[in-house]
Amino acid sequence: MSDVRELTCIGCPMGCSLEVKIENGEVVEVKGNTCPKGKTYAEKECTNPTRIVTSSVKVEGGVIDAVSVKTENDIPKDRIFQCIDELRGVVVKAPIKIGDVVLKNVAGTGINIIATKQVDELI
Repeated sequence: MSDVRELTCIGCPMGCSLEVKIENGEVVEVKGNTCPKGKTYAEKECTNPTRIVTSSVKVEGGVIDAVSVKTENDIPKDRIFQCIDELRGVVVKAPIKIGDVVLKNVAGTGINIIATKQVDELI
């Protein structure tokens, strides 16, 4: 059984319109990409979609009350809501540096949540 999906590539600033042919759950053809990133993006998006998740968590004793965080790498798209649920109620203590691990192995993915902003301690 053959299926055709239309996607807009996010692999580079070009935003190519892609046409992806899928047979038996596998990508067999990608049309419309102007660079190799388009083919890679289409294959991944159609067979194993992943995303970087961004959010924020509360900070205790800091000059600001919250710090922005993100997954260190992309996680499976079907784990996003579990990731967000696990971040609820997380509180970190200042000081915080960019790259500090805020939550390990989020949603059982093996991926950590890290801080994306520095937060100094309130003096």
